Amino acid sequence: MSLEELVVCQECDLLLREASLEPGDVARCTRCGYELYRYLPHGLDRSLAFALTAAALFLIANAFPIVSMNSQGLTSSTTLLGAVNVLLRDGMPSVAALVFVTTFLMPALEIGSLIYLLLPLRFGRVPQGITAVFRLMHMVKPWGMVEVFMLGLLVTISKLHAMASVVPEIALGSFILLMFTVTAAVANFDVRIYWAHVERCND
Repeated sequence: MSLEELVVCQECDLLLREASLEPGDVARCTRCGYELYRYLPHGLDRSLAFALTAAALFLIANAFPIVSMNSQGLTSSTTLLGAVNVLLRDGMPSVAALVFVTTFLMPALEIGSLIYLLLPLRFGRVPQGITAVFRLMHMVKPWGMVEVFMLGLLVTISKLHAMASVVPEIALGSFILLMFTVTAAVANFDVRIYWAHVERCND
């Protein structure tokens, strides 16, 4: 048995022989039941498609206002980066930095990493610095908190409705779709198949 045929369970460290799967099947650890891997036909193509869609939604979400508020004849609206700027002006640099990192920088790095890893491979080329980018993608993933931002924003909108007329803008819908597309891109990214494609391109 070669080392390439062995799989280590990340939950209980049991050493297992890799099994061939049919489309949609899931391989689980025989000791603890942890999901080792699953076979997703054309998963990398779907992951790339979702990542490109997420990139477009990310640009829209940050280029247009999130909500508009109308109170006593005065209308105001802001983008995500505009909100960060307001927090800075109001003397809350730590909150501004947290919002910027978790809702802008980290999601941008995750989406960009996915596209960088998948797009060249789609055309038969291995991207430069693949190992560093792969590690970066996994490092930034826990820090991307668009869903937490959206939850807080929806709660804020519901509370502001009693004081002003709040109108959702195009960026709000883009943020909602962004959550689903990023999740779908990551879910379809099969690490085993990805490295198998890399090996074939290097041969």
